[in-house]
Amino acid sequence: MPKRHISAGTRADEPLDVNDTLRQRFARIREEHEVPGAFPEEVVTEARAVSESGAIGLPTRDETSIPFITIDPPGAMDLDQALHIEEEATEHGVGFRVRYAITDLPAYVQPSGAIDAEARLRGQTIYAPDLRVPLHPPELSEGAASLLPGQACPAFVWDMRLRPNGQVADATVYRAMVRSAGRTDYQTVQDQVDSGTAEGTVALLAKVGPLRIARELARGGASLPMPEQVVIKDYGGSYTLQFRPPLSSEDWNAQISLLTGMVAADIMLKHKVGILRTLPKPNKESLARFRRSAKAAGVRWRPKQSYGTFLRTLDRTNPRHLALIFEATTLFRGSGYTVMLGEVPEQTIHAAVARPYAHVTAPLRRLVDRFALTLCAALEAGEEVPQWVTEALPTLPGIMASSTQRSNGVERDSADAVEAAVLRDRLGELFEVAVVDRMKRKSGSELIVKLIDPAVITKADGSARLGAMVAAQLTQAVVETSTVRFAVASGQELVAG
Repeated sequence: MPKRHISAGTRADEPLDVNDTLRQRFARIREEHEVPGAFPEEVVTEARAVSESGAIGLPTRDETSIPFITIDPPGAMDLDQALHIEEEATEHGVGFRVRYAITDLPAYVQPSGAIDAEARLRGQTIYAPDLRVPLHPPELSEGAASLLPGQACPAFVWDMRLRPNGQVADATVYRAMVRSAGRTDYQTVQDQVDSGTAEGTVALLAKVGPLRIARELARGGASLPMPEQVVIKDYGGSYTLQFRPPLSSEDWNAQISLLTGMVAADIMLKHKVGILRTLPKPNKESLARFRRSAKAAGVRWRPKQSYGTFLRTLDRTNPRHLALIFEATTLFRGSGYTVMLGEVPEQTIHAAVARPYAHVTAPLRRLVDRFALTLCAALEAGEEVPQWVTEALPTLPGIMASSTQRSNGVERDSADAVEAAVLRDRLGELFEVAVVDRMKRKSGSELIVKLIDPAVITKADGSARLGAMVAAQLTQAVVETSTVRFAVASGQELVAG
């Protein structure tokens, strides 16, 4: 199944009215996946106290005069990343200085305190259509520790100097006080770049981003162009589904995060301590099978073209291409966290990044980042890594694995529930669908099909060729169990795949 995404505060065309059945289903999904509820009283008390008293051990370095900006979805309040880019002369020509400020959450969270203990239970922020279950109390994540415009905050500043071709020339991280000069969102960034009105950091992001993408492809990295199914909640509390087209601005911003994660991994490997985000390389058999599938689908893949470059040529709107995108998910399996404590592990590479990589850019929403940030800053400052960090490292892979499973389950089941609600009055109708995946079951073949309108990706009984457009009848749409099912009748192919 593709990535599901929960969005709020966006008006949608022809939204579905919220009803008690759907609300009850969302609540039941959280119960089924054991999602934590409200923060315990002692956690809220500690968060309020530290918010009122301020961060502990503020850095002496002051970079509040640098006009950092934040780029986030509209309405977001948990802002843990701020960016500033400027051009600078190098011996190779005009390069770039990229500074990425990540909120200094450890300055607010006492090791072994109530907030710390609760965060280890939660692992990460969970997104559901009707609410967001945060990793940290809003007093911190949306208040004192958030990089809100005009608010001076302690931060970990990743200072990265790039050559004219986007290659890293030098990089480090240090603690400093910063102040966001303003906030924007991906669509606004894209509009400014497309209209030629972009200035400063936004204009330079549009230069650095493509350079980093080129570096990614050159080293053999890959990004899976999976269609993003979005559950949208409007201001009136109604829901609908959309397939959201990707924005180049999101890809550019993601490249800054990837760049930071690679720098962090290099620091960890140099000192043989840390926690890497790893993904094994696809084996030769998997790549050969995928290449054969592309040939069978009639999609050109040049002999010496890397699979990452090939994936970027695929069109999410083409049924044959979409089937290949779904099949490519087999090349991205096995991700996890690998701990280093004195020895470099056998597995250090994240195959999709094609480099060692670490998570350090989302501490408000992801537990592991708080520990990795503290570790990297201490190593770069020549200081001893705090004991509370090294003691926690072996426990983090398990916490992150279970919380990721919980998060994915909530998003998947919630989107399925909305799909069922959208379709519940259309049982028996025929829909035009694209066959994007096929799985063998003891009872027969099971298909994954994609509808265009409404924006649904779900299961179907029957058999059909991958990439084919077929007619399928809606046989089930049950909100209470998040169940949607179609049946593809033989001889219902509409367009050759």
